[in-house]
Amino acid sequence: MSERIDEILSWYGSETPGVLANLRRMLMHGRLGGTGKMVILPVDQGFEHGPARSFAKNPAGYDPHYHYQLAIDAGCNAYAAPLGFIEQGAREFAGKIPTILKLNNSDSMYSDADPEPAVTGSVQDALRLGCAAIGYTIYPGSSNRNGMYENLRGLIEEAKDAGLPSVVWSYPRGAGLSKEGETAIDIAAYAAQVAAQLGAHVIKVKPPTANLEQAAAKKVYEEENIPIGTLPERVAHVLQAAFNGKRITIFSGGASKGTDEVLEEIRGLAKGGSFGSIMGRNAFQRPKAEAIKLLNAIMDIYEQA
Repeated sequence: MSERIDEILSWYGSETPGVLANLRRMLMHGRLGGTGKMVILPVDQGFEHGPARSFAKNPAGYDPHYHYQLAIDAGCNAYAAPLGFIEQGAREFAGKIPTILKLNNSDSMYSDADPEPAVTGSVQDALRLGCAAIGYTIYPGSSNRNGMYENLRGLIEEAKDAGLPSVVWSYPRGAGLSKEGETAIDIAAYAAQVAAQLGAHVIKVKPPTANLEQAAAKKVYEEENIPIGTLPERVAHVLQAAFNGKRITIFSGGASKGTDEVLEEIRGLAKGGSFGSIMGRNAFQRPKAEAIKLLNAIMDIYEQA
């Protein structure tokens, strides 16, 4: 199975041994280790949405250690969180699971049509805490996007020098887009391309819909008969935009939904060639045993794809 990992890492030919080693570290960890697929547990929602909205459904989730242990027990490839959560469990769980330090975050106490997350951690924090990668969110479509792009490029450069790869949440959002446009296929593919062009090693995007947001893009999609009618077709197109599938691209779990709906979406993602999923609320808001069962079912789908 490591031959598949060697193939994936060959796409990152300009990288240092440290970056490649940490990518391998994540790709070889957990139940999907060696398959080239990844399931990551992200828990930044306490910062992004507030503690009650995030953890009241399963109060065990107020404790940062709970999420570390959930990721370990479920066999995830990695665990991603902001500085506070990572710090709180870093010593207890050192070396037990690769961690991704999310370096920027927003709160939901102030609403802005053009969001711009604050930088809340550093590459030095990630090194100090033994992390395998840094994480960063960009909002293509926001009037503040250029500042985010510039910050990200600087952080990626610093992280590469330290041997750390980057995981980029590329979430279109802002006054330049309609609500439906945030997940439209032309915008989702564009978001993946932007993240890849900025140097992301792992790209996280939302599952795309069949909507087309930009008139100029819609014309091309129609003229070239780009297939986007099904979720697998749309996923394949997003991967095509991520350097013809040569950048690890994973998809978010999104808002809370029923188990059958989650697994049906995962089947579509896997059929389209997704490298995996990053599943937060749909996992940790369930009781632990149920969450592990769901994450294992997701891993089974990717392993069999």
